[in-house]
Amino acid sequence: MRITTKGQVTIPQEVRERAGLMPGTDVEFKIEAGVVRLVKSASGGARQTRGRKLIEGLRGRGDFKMTTDEIVALMRGPSADDG
Repeated sequence: MRITTKGQVTIPQEVRERAGLMPGTDVEFKIEAGVVRLVKSASGGARQTRGRKLIEGLRGRGDFKMTTDEIVALMRGPSADDG
């Protein structure tokens, strides 16, 4: 097996399956006594994407006192019967 010019290598399917390395799994490289090991990341795969950062920044900032029904009615506008 060779490393590409981009530094990439393909992990054989059998190895991925036995190690539980599914698409999207975060991994780390560890060097111990001159040996390189590939291990699952301890973060559990919860990567901070832009969307997650945005949601975390907005969480808990709502300070208005409207019920869900009031918000839905506001979004829908006046009914046709209100004419």
